[in-house]
Amino acid sequence: MDDLFSAAAATGGHTIRVGIGGWVYAPWRDNFYPSGLVQRRELEYASRHLTAIEINGTYYGTQKPATYAKWRDETPTGFIFSAKAPRRITQSKALARTTAQVEDFIGGIAELDDKLGPLVWQFDAGTRLDHDDFAAFLSAMPTHARQRRLRHVLDVRDASFISPALLAMARSHGMAMVFTDSTEHPSYADLTADFVYARLMRSQSAQANGYPALQLDQ
Repeated sequence: MDDLFSAAAATGGHTIRVGIGGWVYAPWRDNFYPSGLVQRRELEYASRHLTAIEINGTYYGTQKPATYAKWRDETPTGFIFSAKAPRRITQSKALARTTAQVEDFIGGIAELDDKLGPLVWQFDAGTRLDHDDFAAFLSAMPTHARQRRLRHVLDVRDASFISPALLAMARSHGMAMVFTDSTEHPSYADLTADFVYARLMRSQSAQANGYPALQLDQ
């Protein structure tokens, strides 16, 4: 079984990273994950066949610093995690007042050290965002953790809030606007940072690999 983990690890020289959202997903067993692989080793396996993984669990609940440290140690050199920020923050009616919660989240996830990648701030459709409150929220966002630069990504899913003013705010703070390939969420491409964060969301449950082989080949 150990030879399944011998794939080349990611290196710092990658300019394009390919990853998945989460790594615990039953349909991937006996498909992406080989038969007989125990669940506790799925992250270890996935991180040696991909260059990044987006952590979804951080959106729904709090993770302990020790958990981040465990994930860090299970993955190879050069691998990175991106992570969704907690919804208790992004769904707040007063974003500018969440500074303490933001700092608590970042303080914990900083345990990933050099494996910490972009932090994704997802604002769902129907969320009423106030321009001034949002601007204050972005201005208060930490730019570094443990002397490492933080990369922030804004995933605004309410089309009514997407405007030149929003793009200007993101650009002024060097925050990326997520590019979403989706039929359900707004799709826009505007370079507002020195990196790009793209999310492919057209996978089909009827396809074992999510996408037809022809689309994957493209």
